[in-house]
Amino acid sequence: MQNVQTLRKFSLAILLISLLTIAIVGHAQDNRKDQPVWWFGGALGPNFNSYSSTIHPFGAPASTSSFSKGSGIGVFLSPLLEYRPDPVWGGMLLVGFDGRGGSFDDVQSSAGTYKLSTGMNYITLEPSVRATPFSAPLYFFAGPRIGFNVSKSFTYSSPGKPDSSADWSDARGSALGVQFGAGYDIPMSNPNAANQIALSPFIALHLGQGPITHDWSLTTFRAGIALKFGSSSGAREAAEGETQFTVTAPKIIPNERKVKETFPLRNYIFFDEGSSEIPSRFTQLTSDKARDFREEQLVQPDPNDVGGRSRRQLTVYHNILNILGDRMRRYPSATLHLTGSSDQGAPAGRQYAESVKRYLVDVFGIDAGRITTEGRVKPPVPSTLPGATRELELTQPEDRRVEVTSETAEILDPVQIISLQEEPLDSDVLFSVPDAEQNLSSWSVEVTPESGPMKHYGPFTTDQERISGKTILGDQTEGTYTVVMLGETKSGQSIRKEQTIHLIKSTEPEAAPGLRFSILFEFDQSKTVATYDRFLSQTVAPLIPEGGSVIIHGHTDIIGEESHNLKLSQDRAQETMSVLKRELAKAGKRNVKFDTYGFGEDVRRAPFDNKLPETRFYNRTVIIDIVQE
Repeated sequence: MQNVQTLRKFSLAILLISLLTIAIVGHAQDNRKDQPVWWFGGALGPNFNSYSSTIHPFGAPASTSSFSKGSGIGVFLSPLLEYRPDPVWGGMLLVGFDGRGGSFDDVQSSAGTYKLSTGMNYITLEPSVRATPFSAPLYFFAGPRIGFNVSKSFTYSSPGKPDSSADWSDARGSALGVQFGAGYDIPMSNPNAANQIALSPFIALHLGQGPITHDWSLTTFRAGIALKFGSSSGAREAAEGETQFTVTAPKIIPNERKVKETFPLRNYIFFDEGSSEIPSRFTQLTSDKARDFREEQLVQPDPNDVGGRSRRQLTVYHNILNILGDRMRRYPSATLHLTGSSDQGAPAGRQYAESVKRYLVDVFGIDAGRITTEGRVKPPVPSTLPGATRELELTQPEDRRVEVTSETAEILDPVQIISLQEEPLDSDVLFSVPDAEQNLSSWSVEVTPESGPMKHYGPFTTDQERISGKTILGDQTEGTYTVVMLGETKSGQSIRKEQTIHLIKSTEPEAAPGLRFSILFEFDQSKTVATYDRFLSQTVAPLIPEGGSVIIHGHTDIIGEESHNLKLSQDRAQETMSVLKRELAKAGKRNVKFDTYGFGEDVRRAPFDNKLPETRFYNRTVIIDIVQE
C-alpha cells in the first residue's frame, strides 16, 4: 500500500497532466463520429485509503506514541450519469456508497500493543468536469467530492482489555474534498449503432478529506470500472434529415467514340515456376518472320475491327520481345540491361535474363555485346513484401520476371493503338450520396421513365456510383426519368430522395477521335506519378483543349483489401489530376472540366482480368480520356 507522500506525488502528476490537457484542448482537432449526448450506467471499484493522524491511544500514558499512519480498502458503488454535448467537454456525476474504512498501524508500548480500526462510510456526491482532448477515447475529469457520513464506528484494543466498539464523537457529518483522475472508454457496440455500450476502466485520486475534527487526514486512490449506456438516435435522426442525394447526367450520350490511345509498354517479362523458358503466351517468331516484323503492324487495326481494346493491348504486350528486337534494330546505338529475379536464387534469375537475351540475339540478330544481364532473388520493387502470408499465389508469380531497362528512352516508349469506346465514362449518370459510407447501411436507386418499367440498381455502400446512360436508355434515344434514392441508415431509419433527369443519346458516331493515355503504377503505390510527371506535363497536358473535359479513372488489381484498393485507386487519380491542373494553370487554359473517379478492383470496370501477372500489373493504372468541348 502506498504511503501518503507517494499518493501526494501521484496526485501532483495527475494535476499536471490535467493542466496540460486543458492547455492543449483548444487546439485539438476532433474527427470522431457523433456519439450520444447522455450516458447512464454504474461504477464499481475498490478504494485504497491512506490515513495520516495524531490520535493518541485512549487511556495510554502520555509517553506512548500516537496512531500516526494507517491504510485500508473500502468498496465504492455508484450509479453514473454523463453529459457530453461536445466531443471534447462534458460533465460526470456519481452518487453512491463510498467506503473509507481501514486500520491504523499498531502502537507499541511497554504495556503492550494498542490497535485501532475504523469503518468510515459515506454517501458520496461527486460532480466532475470531463475532457476528452484526443481522438482516442481517453478522458480526464476533476471536481469536488462531498461525502455524507453514514457510518463512523471504530474498534479499539488496548493491552489486557477486550476490544471495544463505538462511534466517533467528533466525526464530521459531511466531508468536502477534491477528486481528479482519468479513464478510457472501450466501445462494446458498433460505433454507428443508435444504442451504444461502453466499458470504462478509470483511476481517481481524492484529497482533502478530514473525517473528524482532530488532526486526521484521509487520502484515497480509487481504481474502478464503469459500464455506460447511451442512445444516439437523436443525433442520428438529425443527420438523416441532412442526407443529400445528387444526380449528374451527361448533356448528350455519344453513340460511340473512336479513341487514339497511347498504351504504356510494361517492361517486364514474366516466367513460369520451375522453368527458364520464355512462356508460350509471349509471341516468339522465327528468324525469317523476325526480318519482316515491324511494330506498326501490331497497332494499325483492320478498319472493320476497332473493338477489343483489352485484347489489342495484350497483343501489343505479348509482342514485347519482338517490339524490343524491332526497336533495337531501329536504334543501333541503344543498349539493354536485363535483370532477372527468382525466388530460387540469383543464378535462376540470371537464367531468365539469358533466355530473353538469347531470343533477341538469335532471332533478331542483335549484337550480344549490346545486352547485359544480372540475376537477383527479388526484383527492385517486389510484389511479395517481407513477412507477407496472404495471396502469395498471386504475388509470387509477379516476382519471377525479367525487367528491361535502357538509357535510350525510345526503346520503352508507349505504343499507340486505335480502340472503340462503346460506353465512354462521360456517358455515365453519376449518383452521389455524401457520407453514405459513414451514415448508411446501404442505398439503391430506382429509375422510372415516363412510360415503361422501373429499373432498380443497387444496393450500394459507397458515396458515389456510376451507371451507363446507354444502359438506362436501353433502346430509346431520349427520355425523362424519375430517380428515387432509397437508403437505410445504420440506426435502421429509411430515407427517400427524388430527382428528375433527361437523357439524350446521339445517333451518329463522333467525328473527331478522342485521346486516351494510360500510366502505370508499381505494386501498392500511388506516388509513382512522379515517374510520369514529364509525360503528363509535356505530352498529355498540351493536348487538353480549353473548355474540354478530362476524365481520369484509377484502378487496382485484386490483391489486398477491397476498401484499401478503392482508396488507392482514388489517390492515383487525384495525384494525376493535380499534375495536369498544375500544367494547365501554367499554360493559362481555363474552363477545363475534370471527372476524377477511383474504381478500385471493381472487375466490372477493370481494364483487364486478373488471371496473369501482366494483367494485374496493367490494372495498376490511371486512364486519362480527353474529350473535346
